[in-house]
Amino acid sequence: MFNVLQPERRQLIHAWQWQHNSAGFDIIRIFLGFALIVRGIWFVMNPVAVQEMAGTQLADWIVLYLKAAHLVGGAMLVLGFFTRIGALIQIPILLEAVFFVHMRRGFGSPDQSLELAALVLFLLVVIFIFGAGMYSMDYRRLGRS
Repeated sequence: MFNVLQPERRQLIHAWQWQHNSAGFDIIRIFLGFALIVRGIWFVMNPVAVQEMAGTQLADWIVLYLKAAHLVGGAMLVLGFFTRIGALIQIPILLEAVFFVHMRRGFGSPDQSLELAALVLFLLVVIFIFGAGMYSMDYRRLGRS
């Protein structure tokens, strides 16, 4: 019933998918980078909200690191330029967000901040481990083109 494609057609589809699976990984990396840039812009435009969200008075250097890491690290992810470093500078922020900021509200809160922060943290760790895909500046910079 679910096998509506002929075996030859299905094999062609699977072959195409395996040849292009790096593109899917790259799309996720690029989207995540843009999302982090948008969040960084929001942090720049709403400094009081950042302090309120943290639930404590953050040192000025921490707030500056938070903004810079999201803006610069997000751009690094979008471009795939020193991708692992771009992911690494985000990971401490997301660890803080998951375990100390959003954990207070728990899973299933209306804004789903814990779930979203945990997903972003997971994706950053995956990107840190595996690096950028074929459609990145790193791929060309490291001589794999």
